[in-house]
Amino acid sequence: MVELGLITEDNFLDAFRLKLAPGQEAFVSHPIRSLAQAYVYRDQCRPFGIFAAGEMVGYVMVIYDYDVPEYDIWHMMIDESKQGRGFGGEALDRVIAYIQTKPFGDSGRVALTCNKNNPIAKRLYESRGFSATGVEDEDEIELVLMLA
Repeated sequence: MVELGLITEDNFLDAFRLKLAPGQEAFVSHPIRSLAQAYVYRDQCRPFGIFAAGEMVGYVMVIYDYDVPEYDIWHMMIDESKQGRGFGGEALDRVIAYIQTKPFGDSGRVALTCNKNNPIAKRLYESRGFSATGVEDEDEIELVLMLA
């Protein structure tokens, strides 16, 4: 079972040690960059470690865009040694459940971007109800999930 856990002074180095598989660097930023962004946007975001059996196996950040308003999922990644075990799908389910509590504001819109050349991630997001909006920015496509 996968759980989300806050990034704290006790585990942030575990997040820094997460590794992407070769070639995935083009698809997602490393948690080091993401945690810097989390500091800048600290009033509207929450970084999480993705844990399985007490071990950090991945990272994800939820941010609230007050201008839209919408929730955004940023930088979701699973360590290269833990990929292919269903952790990404379980983590995404936990992230959606967290967003449904509306921790930052009232919006049922959840958005994320996915690299056009990452069909595995795109299939994962679509399997959870995300749909492409047609909005593209360079190599990224936007996908949106509308919550009830």
